[in-house]
Amino acid sequence: MVATGLLGFLLPMRGRRKDEKKGRSSMGEMGVCMEQEEEPTNKRVKPVSKVAVTTNPVPPSKVTPLRRLSQTIQRTISLRSDNQLFSFSPRSRSRNPSAASKRRNSKLWSETFDHVSEELSAKEVKRQEVIFELMQGEQQLVDDLNLVKKNYYEPMLKLSIMSSEELSEIFSTLESFIPLHEDLLRRLLAMRQADGTVHEVGPTLLNWLPGLHAYERYCCNQVAAKALLDYKKQNRQVENFLRLCQESAFSRRLDLWNFLDLPRSRLVKYPLLLKEILKQTGTDHPDWAHLQEVIALSQDIVGLINSRTGEAECQYYKKRLLYLYDSQQDATIPCSRILLCHGELKNSKGQRLHVFLFEAVLVITRPLSREEQLCYQVYRQPIPVQDLVLEDLPDGEVRLGGSIRGAFITGNERAKNFFRVSFCERSRGQSHTLQANDAFNKQQWLSCLRRAMMASRGEDSTGSLTELAGLSIHCTDSTMEEG
Repeated sequence: MVATGLLGFLLPMRGRRKDEKKGRSSMGEMGVCMEQEEEPTNKRVKPVSKVAVTTNPVPPSKVTPLRRLSQTIQRTISLRSDNQLFSFSPRSRSRNPSAASKRRNSKLWSETFDHVSEELSAKEVKRQEVIFELMQGEQQLVDDLNLVKKNYYEPMLKLSIMSSEELSEIFSTLESFIPLHEDLLRRLLAMRQADGTVHEVGPTLLNWLPGLHAYERYCCNQVAAKALLDYKKQNRQVENFLRLCQESAFSRRLDLWNFLDLPRSRLVKYPLLLKEILKQTGTDHPDWAHLQEVIALSQDIVGLINSRTGEAECQYYKKRLLYLYDSQQDATIPCSRILLCHGELKNSKGQRLHVFLFEAVLVITRPLSREEQLCYQVYRQPIPVQDLVLEDLPDGEVRLGGSIRGAFITGNERAKNFFRVSFCERSRGQSHTLQANDAFNKQQWLSCLRRAMMASRGEDSTGSLTELAGLSIHCTDSTMEEG
């Protein structure tokens, strides 16, 4: 696409340049004749220089199409600053170039200790690279945690932008992670030898990893913290402060929630880093057995925290369900412990909905504000998963209606990515025709619903519902419609 557009724009320029050259040469010949015919004038006229013509001109060399294109592109690049060939306006540049970058300058281990890497095997170099990445990640996390404390928490508390209770809810136990990760960084640096290599990391990590249980409280509180932060952003003073921070160089154009989510992102990365270290460690290495234990321990800790976080998220949303009728209070909702997936939706009539799939029931709601909190009013009857019927609808089968928004849309432009959910017994409630915002999200919802249905009927032997709950991360941004 880029090459086609570029050629389509540049090739006419070549023809235009030839015409301009012809025009200049013909004007040069005409100027000599016109000098004698023009009437005298008091104005100074710049004489036209005559072009010397050689008696034996050198024949032009043959120019191939590829060479001609290369010359055209070179002329275009050299004239870009003068002619401004492109029609779009250039991006506004920040006064501080580093402020626009979200990435940090970080060297590889082999670049930092290049005099040693040549003496080691390729596998050992890769092993040292992963250990170095582990250390770099700890240093960056410590820096970011201190940044959040210094540039967000303390100023907002001192300026009374939020109350201390609200700040405690949003930042939770974030500050306690600073000494935890400083401790690991200090231990890893102490093990580094003079040549930059680290021989064993397993025993140190086995001793340090249990401290990650401190993450449980923080991660379980994240859904409530995010909801409160989003609500407080409606306050102009809060919004202005956060905007100024994001525009400042120290934030690297990241918003506050990006920083608050860093500990969770770091937590789930430990098993991956440790597996990569093990992959580059030989079975005869003294660290190999220790790494096996470390990986198992890290997976257990992350799995436990993930499970508790899912339960906390489930409880949070259950408390914010509002019922119009007593009949909507399905008995399976209070007993639900896992929220498999949920997302903000639209229906074919333009109504915004929010769908929750608990392990035993599908609940469709309408989001609304109640006492300065976002709540979810249950819409029609919840559908127990064991009574759920799922239909995958081909594109174009659903007809949109009920709103002017589709009046000028031709064909099936918007009638895509639909599926339908309903009761096994139609008399128990109405069916819902739902639309995902793209084919990928539709497949996620279908997969999640099918596995929940199989698990409720004892047919799912591929994984537990706790594992399935990971789909909620991907489905939260999906858009559906209900008819």
